[in-house]
Amino acid sequence: MIETLKLTAKEAVKALRNAGAEKAQSTVTYTVTHEFNVDGGEFSLFRTLFDKSLRMSAITGGRRGVVSRNRYDDATIRESAGACLEAAASAAPDEAWDIAPLTKNEDFTLGEIKPDLDKLFDRCKELMEGVKTRFPKIIMEQMIVDHREIIEVNANSNGVLFSTHKGNYFIELMFSGHEGEKSSSFYVSVLTTDTLEKPFLECGSLATDLGNVEKQIETESVEGKFEGTMVLMPLCSMELLGGLLTTFAGEDGLLTDTSPWKDKLGEQVADERLTVSLAPLDERIVCGERITAEGFPAENYDLIKNGRLNAFALSLYSANKLNLPRAKNDSESIVIEAGDKPLSEIIASIDRGILVGRFSGGNPAPNGDFSGVAKNSFLIENGKIGRALSETMIGGNFAEMLFKLRDISKEQINAGLFVLPYLAFDGITISGK
Repeated sequence: MIETLKLTAKEAVKALRNAGAEKAQSTVTYTVTHEFNVDGGEFSLFRTLFDKSLRMSAITGGRRGVVSRNRYDDATIRESAGACLEAAASAAPDEAWDIAPLTKNEDFTLGEIKPDLDKLFDRCKELMEGVKTRFPKIIMEQMIVDHREIIEVNANSNGVLFSTHKGNYFIELMFSGHEGEKSSSFYVSVLTTDTLEKPFLECGSLATDLGNVEKQIETESVEGKFEGTMVLMPLCSMELLGGLLTTFAGEDGLLTDTSPWKDKLGEQVADERLTVSLAPLDERIVCGERITAEGFPAENYDLIKNGRLNAFALSLYSANKLNLPRAKNDSESIVIEAGDKPLSEIIASIDRGILVGRFSGGNPAPNGDFSGVAKNSFLIENGKIGRALSETMIGGNFAEMLFKLRDISKEQINAGLFVLPYLAFDGITISGK
C-alpha cells in the first residue's frame, strides 16, 4: 500500500508539472478507522471507515493554486492538475510561495499499526464499568473510542518523497454529573495512546476529570469581584496556550501586524521558569508529526525558552513573507516540563483564587486582553480547594499574565497529544454576582 501511494503522489506531481506548474506538491492519505460509540451509557455503534484524500498544489509565476479531493484515481489526478493550474492563474502573484527543498527522504512507522479490536472492546467495557463503580453520579453522554491507521505520503517536484505509517487509539468522553434533578455542566476529556496495556482510567486525566465533574453538581456563585490566583488544569492550559500561539506567535497576528510579540524575538516575554516547547518527536507524544504539511522533516523546538521568545510558529510562506525563520514543525504537541512543587503545596499557598477546568472566551485580543467564563471550576480559599463554582467571569492580559507565573506543578498530565503541568498565575480578575 505504501509503495502504491508513493507512486500516486509522484504521478500527481508529474501531472501538475505537465499541466504547467513550475513547482508542484502532492499529499496522498489513506485512513482506516475502527470506531466504537457509546450514547447515554450504552454501546450504540461499531463501524469501520475507509477514507482517501488527495491534496495538490502548484506554483507558477508566483501564483499558487490548491485543490483537494477524496479520491486519487488517474482521471481524478489529471482533472485536479488542470483545476489546480486554473486556481493558480486566478490568484494574485506572491513571491513568498515556495516548496520544501530535497533533504533526505525517509519512511516513518509509528505506534500500533493494526488494532487489537477484542482488547479495545474489553477496555471500553472496563472503562464503562469503572465509571459506574467509581463515579456513580456520572452519566456518559457520549463516548467515542477509535483506532486510526493512517498512511500519508508527501511528494514535491524538488524530489521530496516522505511516507508516514502510523496507528493509535483515541478516546473522547463527554459526560456530566447528575443527582436527582441537579446536574453539572458537561465536560470533554480526551486521551491518545498507542498501547492497550493499561486501563483507560489509569491514563491521562480521565479519572481526575470524572472526579472533578462529580463534585460540580452543586455549585455556588462568587460574590463580587476580586483579584486572585488562577490555577489552570492541564487541558485548560492547552486551550489557552493554543490561543497564545494563534494571537501572539502565529502567522495570523504577525501577517496582520497585530501581534504584541512581533518585535520581541529573543526578548523576555514570560517568567524565566516558563519554557513552552512544540515537541512532536518527544517520546511521550503519541505518533507525533514527522513531516510538516509543506514537506519538511519535523523537529522539536522551543517557542519560549526560559521566558524568552525563541521562535514564531510560521509556515514557509509566512516566514518568507516576513523574512523570519520557519517553524521547525506545525504540530500542536505542546510540552511544558514539570516544576518542583506538588499541586497541593501550590494550592496551600493561595489565599484566594480559582481552579479552572474549562475556559469559554475565544482567543485573546491583539493587545493580549482576554475575558471569558471559567467553567468546571472551583474556588480556592485560605489554601484549600473549596466549593464548585457556577459560571464565573475571569479576565486579564495574557502578555502581563505570563510574567505573573506563580508556580508550575510537579504533577504532569500526559494525554498523548500534549504533556502539561498545572500552571498558576497571579493578578487575574475573578467576578461573580
